[in-house]
Amino acid sequence: MPVRLTDLPRLLGANELKPAWLIAGSEHLQVMEAADQLRARARDLGYAEREIHDVDHRFDWNELTMSGAAMSLFSMRRVIELRMPTGKPGKEGSAAISAWCADPPPDTLLMITAQEWSKKHEGAWFKAVDKIGVALPIWPLKREETPRWISARMKSRGLKATPDAIEMLAERIEGNLLAAAQEIDKLSLLVGNTLLDVDTLESSVADDARFDAFRLTDAAIAGDATRALRMVDGLRAEGAEAIPLLGWLLNQLRVLLRLSSASGTLAQAFQTERIWDAKQTGFKRALRAGDAAHWERCIVHLGRIDRIAKGRGAGDVWREIERLIMAIAMPRRGADLLGADR
Repeated sequence: MPVRLTDLPRLLGANELKPAWLIAGSEHLQVMEAADQLRARARDLGYAEREIHDVDHRFDWNELTMSGAAMSLFSMRRVIELRMPTGKPGKEGSAAISAWCADPPPDTLLMITAQEWSKKHEGAWFKAVDKIGVALPIWPLKREETPRWISARMKSRGLKATPDAIEMLAERIEGNLLAAAQEIDKLSLLVGNTLLDVDTLESSVADDARFDAFRLTDAAIAGDATRALRMVDGLRAEGAEAIPLLGWLLNQLRVLLRLSSASGTLAQAFQTERIWDAKQTGFKRALRAGDAAHWERCIVHLGRIDRIAKGRGAGDVWREIERLIMAIAMPRRGADLLGADR
């Protein structure tokens, strides 16, 4: 049976780890931290080699088979990581993972991570992993659960806060746990053992550059192209790193794509995506202006920007980000800027 995140410490405390693990969910921070804990425990148990495979639609699943058949160069335990963002391996991938689980190689741990997850993902390969290993789907926190998570996170960092301050931070981060974690780490350094109140939190968050990415995407989705482009200029002038910004842009574009493709009412989709009332007007505007095909083109263009940022493609990263922001803010006019990606 699939396990919960609260079960992870117990599972990692065993003398031996299960041969296959799946850690999946749209809560990227929790997926990342759970995967980090598994890697750390694996190292403690002698899994000294690590092999990473990024799974996309061009991935050759024979690579997984060959990795399983290959012997360790130094006769050490190995971790084989499959980074599968969509959580959908396809027919060939499902067969390859199922075959691996049917006869797992000795001294080898298979770790699969995914950034999207729902009950619809639970196919034959998922059952194969669950049968011999650990399936850990991480579900998004509900709005009422967020303050409790923030409180526990603060406590783990030695930070004390008033209930009002905790509630304020929950409202400010609007369900983004990564933003909350970053802010809590900063506050723990600034505040120390002093009780964190609303005034201190307000002054800290108001001028925090960490939130520029969130403000930028909010402006673009709301259709305020002028403000969004001005923010891009500011980030570039400050020497900001493009890759973290791209991560949040990808997150929001995937939300727009899921919303535009969702069945049922928009209100239900907003609830599923945890889009709070304050942001719904902007998302409604974006969904009226752009269809699913447009958001898919935006995601493709973002992939091109990511390759440029990592030195794998030619072009000006910030110029391409400007084009993407225009396409988000003004889908009908800005779509022409993505023409090269069609």
